[in-house]
Amino acid sequence: MLIKLYEKNPNPKDLGRIVECFLDGGVVIYPTDTVYALGCSIHSKSSIEKVAKIKGVKLEKADFSFVFSDLSHISEYTHQFDSSVFKLLKRNLPGPFTFILQANSSIPKLFKRKKKTLGIRIPDHPICQLITQQLEKPLISTSIHDEDEVIEYTTDPELIYEKYKDKVDIVVDGGYGKNEASTVVDLTVTPFEVIREGIGELTF
Repeated sequence: MLIKLYEKNPNPKDLGRIVECFLDGGVVIYPTDTVYALGCSIHSKSSIEKVAKIKGVKLEKADFSFVFSDLSHISEYTHQFDSSVFKLLKRNLPGPFTFILQANSSIPKLFKRKKKTLGIRIPDHPICQLITQQLEKPLISTSIHDEDEVIEYTTDPELIYEKYKDKVDIVVDGGYGKNEASTVVDLTVTPFEVIREGIGELTF
């Protein structure tokens, strides 16, 4: 199903259908402040496995991000949340970043290995924000890649729908996406390390 949502004044009924789909264990493609992402609820193990299958990776080797609506729930998933980390996150989020933190004991339950880190995102995108706010829990998320290595990411939601309509429950059309991913920053090392240059520029 392809659902068109406008960044300004999105249809509440359509937004409710998307949130309900996540709550029911559905897999959804949705817009972020960088590229389109494939995601599901963290509470559905079968959906997490389905996302891994769509991506063509084994779950135990998957490096999915966790998408939050704000900083309030992050401490539930990491024990690395001191004042210096909090200040850096607060200065740069919401924004086009993925921050890698040390995972706590709740993360291995979602994966088939003892995953010691997690990547967190708070996209600066109104549709993504509305979805995660209504869910009140983070999403498991991973970027949609294009088979053309030159293009790297598909930006047209209608083309995304044509490719994935038989694999996911909903594709959210939030307009054209960007073709550059988030900047990835590893906070588990000292000093922290930018391991992928993306669209985001850090503020200190």
